[in-house]
Amino acid sequence: MATIKKGILERLNAREVVIGDGGFVIALEKRGYVKAGPWTPEASVTHPEAVRQLHREFLRAGSNVMQTFTFYSSDDKLGNSTEALKITGTQINEAACDLARQVASEGDALVAGGVSQTPSYLKCKSETEVKAIFKKQLEVFVKKNVDFLIAEYFEHVEELEWAVQVLKTSGKPVAASLCMGPEGEMHNVSPGECAVRLVKAGAQIVGVNCHCDPMTCVKAVKLMKEGVEKAGLTAHYMVQPLGFHTPDCNCQGYLNLPEFPFALETRSLTRWDAHKYAREAYKAGIRFIGGCCGFEPYHIRAVAEELAPERGFLPAASEKHGMWGASLEMHTKPWVRARSRRDYWEHLLPASGRPMCPSLSTPDT
Repeated sequence: MATIKKGILERLNAREVVIGDGGFVIALEKRGYVKAGPWTPEASVTHPEAVRQLHREFLRAGSNVMQTFTFYSSDDKLGNSTEALKITGTQINEAACDLARQVASEGDALVAGGVSQTPSYLKCKSETEVKAIFKKQLEVFVKKNVDFLIAEYFEHVEELEWAVQVLKTSGKPVAASLCMGPEGEMHNVSPGECAVRLVKAGAQIVGVNCHCDPMTCVKAVKLMKEGVEKAGLTAHYMVQPLGFHTPDCNCQGYLNLPEFPFALETRSLTRWDAHKYAREAYKAGIRFIGGCCGFEPYHIRAVAEELAPERGFLPAASEKHGMWGASLEMHTKPWVRARSRRDYWEHLLPASGRPMCPSLSTPDT
């Protein structure tokens, strides 16, 4: 008997853990397919094999949402970054949907079409003009029949409300995600108030992504959850943080770090950090758990392994990974074999990475 794939809300209503495959922009920049600065996703057209392979790696690592590589893929953002190539936002969005669907069909995965903040909003263009940008992107997602929609990487809750209002006209489930910490968004609207406004706008899933590290993002989503419950509303919750440690960031997040964007590697999470993050997110009642910039497939594998008891299975990538260092039992060196235990890795305090460097940098103000 053929199985019917459950939609995103069915999974979340059943309290299943859903893992997202965000973080394509920096991952592809490091691989040489995205230019830092514009961060635009023309690689979906110019190098589809690279985008397809990264989707496939995240799927193998345990993701069951393939998010279309359509970050910043609106014509007002693309601007000069693709002008010479004569690639339109519509072409990129269509190609990205096809790639995500192709890989999703290789496993039990859903496709989420994604929109993000626009330069038009920052230039104080009208609500009508900004909404027209989201409508144009939505037309592609409806044509390609994505499973649900994500409005992510918004710094201003007002613009995100506009995006949600447009996306919900499709009749598909809508997730809405702000890039903010516990202090709130760029106009100091609190996480709780942001969440209430987004739910009232029509979002069924609310949360945060990017800008901050995992524990900071989890804290922000907890505040969103408290606000929604206090208002007598209901929602599901999502979190897709950075794959970097950023405890010294202000409300602008890692954009203000002197290491951004080319020297963030010493701040990278270990796989064991990803384990801790996944457990904290789950304990907080968050069921859509993933990663954004800096998350690599091995981080997602760690999330999937940590939550394997709740999900009921391990990802395919775990076939080549000994949980908590179990495979080290076969190592030739006895002191390495001695590390093949959870107690060692769970309590390890790794070195910061570079001798003669300060423990924390001084963020720009």
